[in-house]
Amino acid sequence: MSVLAAGTAPSIATQLFGSGLIGLREGLEAGIVVMILAAFLVKAERKDALKWVWLGVGIAVAMVAAIFLVIHYGTSTVTGLTAEIIAGVASLVAVAIVTTMVLWMRKAARTISHNLEAGMEKALVAGPIAVLTLAFFAVGREGVETALLMVGYAENTAGSAWPLVGLLLGIVAAALLTVLLYVGAVRLDFAKFFKYTGIFLIIVAAGILGYGVHALQVGGVLPGGSALAFDISGGYDASSWYGTVLAGIFNFRPDPTVLQAVAWVGYVVVVLFLFLRPVSAPKRAPEPSASPTASAAPERTASPSPDETVS
Repeated sequence: MSVLAAGTAPSIATQLFGSGLIGLREGLEAGIVVMILAAFLVKAERKDALKWVWLGVGIAVAMVAAIFLVIHYGTSTVTGLTAEIIAGVASLVAVAIVTTMVLWMRKAARTISHNLEAGMEKALVAGPIAVLTLAFFAVGREGVETALLMVGYAENTAGSAWPLVGLLLGIVAAALLTVLLYVGAVRLDFAKFFKYTGIFLIIVAAGILGYGVHALQVGGVLPGGSALAFDISGGYDASSWYGTVLAGIFNFRPDPTVLQAVAWVGYVVVVLFLFLRPVSAPKRAPEPSASPTASAAPERTASPSPDETVS
C-alpha cells in the first residue's frame, strides 16, 4: 500500500514528530479522563476502587494495541489492487470515526468532568465491574481514535516501526504531563490545547482522506485516477526536509488527482467550520416557581457545586 509514497519513506525525525504529536494529544486526552476519575475516587475516599480503574485502563490499552496491529499488519500482507482497495476503505472509515470523535469532544469538553464524576458515582453503587467498564470505555474511546489515526498515518512509511516508537514517546510524555497536572506542578489551558491540536488532527485526517480517495482510484473503485489537479513534481524534492514532513505527517503528494484535491479541500473547509464555530452554552433546567408556603420559609444560602471543573 504505497500510493502516497514518494519513492522513499519519510525521515525518522518526521515519523517520530508526527506520530509523537498524535500520541501526546490523544494520550493527554485519555490521561485527563483517568485523572478526573482518580481524583473523584480520592475525594470520595474510595481508593479501594482505583485498582478497578487501572484494570479498565489496562484492558483498553491492550484492545487499542490489538486493533492497530490487526489492521496495520493484517492489511500489509495483501498486495496488488486488492491492497489498495482495502487501504482506501480503511482510510475512509478511519476518517469518519476520527471526525465524529473530534467534533464530539468539541461539545463534550465543557461537561466531561461532571459527566465522568456522575458516571463514577453510579458505578461505585453498582460495583467493581461497573467501575472497570466505565474506565474501559472512557479510555478506549480515545484509544480507538489514536489507533485509527496511526493506521492511516503510518501507511506511507514503508512498514517502518518509527511511527509506533514516536507514538509511544508521545504517550509517555502525556502520562508525565498528566501526573504534573494532577499534583498541580503545571497548569494547562485545556480549551486552547484541544482547539489547536484538534485543528492539527483535522488536517491529518484530511491527508488520510486524500490517501483513501487516491487508493480507491488506483484500485479502480473511483474514477479520475489520471485527471491531475496539478503536478509540481518537477520542482518538488520529496526527499527534502519539507517533502518528508508534508508526506510523513499530512500525506501530501505533489501530483494529486482532481477528486483527491476536492475531497481534501472540501473536508478541511467543512470540518474546520463545524469545529471552530462557537459552542452554545448548555441549557439549564428552569427553576420551579416558589409556592406561597415555600416563600414563607427562611432562605438558605446555596453552596457552590463541586463539579465546576475545567476540562
